[in-house]
Amino acid sequence: MEIKKVMIAGGGTLGSQIAWQTAFKGFDVVVYDAFENGIAASQKFHHQFAGIFEKSLGATSDEIQLAKDRLNYTTNLEDAVRGTDFISESVPENLEIKSEFYKKLSKVVSDEVIITSNSSTLLPSDFVDSVKKPERFLALHFANMIWTFNVAEVMAHPATSSEAKEQTITFAKAIGMVPIVLKKEQNGYVLNSILGPMLTAALDLVEQGVVDFQEVDRTWMISGNPRGPFMIMDMIGLETMYNVMIHWGEVNKDKQKLANASYLKTNYLDKGRLGIKTKGGFYDYPNPAFKEPGFLK
Repeated sequence: MEIKKVMIAGGGTLGSQIAWQTAFKGFDVVVYDAFENGIAASQKFHHQFAGIFEKSLGATSDEIQLAKDRLNYTTNLEDAVRGTDFISESVPENLEIKSEFYKKLSKVVSDEVIITSNSSTLLPSDFVDSVKKPERFLALHFANMIWTFNVAEVMAHPATSSEAKEQTITFAKAIGMVPIVLKKEQNGYVLNSILGPMLTAALDLVEQGVVDFQEVDRTWMISGNPRGPFMIMDMIGLETMYNVMIHWGEVNKDKQKLANASYLKTNYLDKGRLGIKTKGGFYDYPNPAFKEPGFLK
């Protein structure tokens, strides 16, 4: 099967990045979001990404226009899947929300479509009972700023067909990614298995009142790292961080992760501070404190 049309489910930060990158690389793309404001947010993201590609990555105005022409948007799931060959799911990092989405998708999608999850921490096996064709379902996970950090982690579950896995690898390469193929399922893949504990440890320190978040980032940056943990969390999105903390806190009865989730909700989510996408998370954007000359002094 040749992949020509791709559906991206979820118009958030990373879903919109995947959609833009895929369209820029020559595929027809439809962005599906259950809410009109999700569609509007994705269109706004794509306007921003066009500027990044033109100013920072050397894309021509013709290439930008072609990418825009390949993008379509809808809140109608049945319309979104029509003619689609490949689906990348980036709905909120919540087991129930994702499961419900897959159940709805299974009612309208064709048997031939390959469906992939961009879940940061959950396993394909968590959703096999909710998808129509488990053998054509697996994970394809992207990092934020995918045009720069172009890793695509490919993780099958035991029933995934070799054909679906190979086609997913081929697709990842076609949109400019470097496929990292896992031999078995692992919560967090490679990237988040390493990154997750670091971000959790940073939140632990702040939630417990040991140190302010800026001091954590300063320590990390002075030690030779370009971004501190709380900068990274703002990039990921604080909703995603909250969902990860609450999920694993409940699953493992981890009181500290539940405390971290409560800290994020009370101090940031409830105040509408979700990270870079809302121009405010731990830092204020577009002029965050870590860009000030004296931040590391």
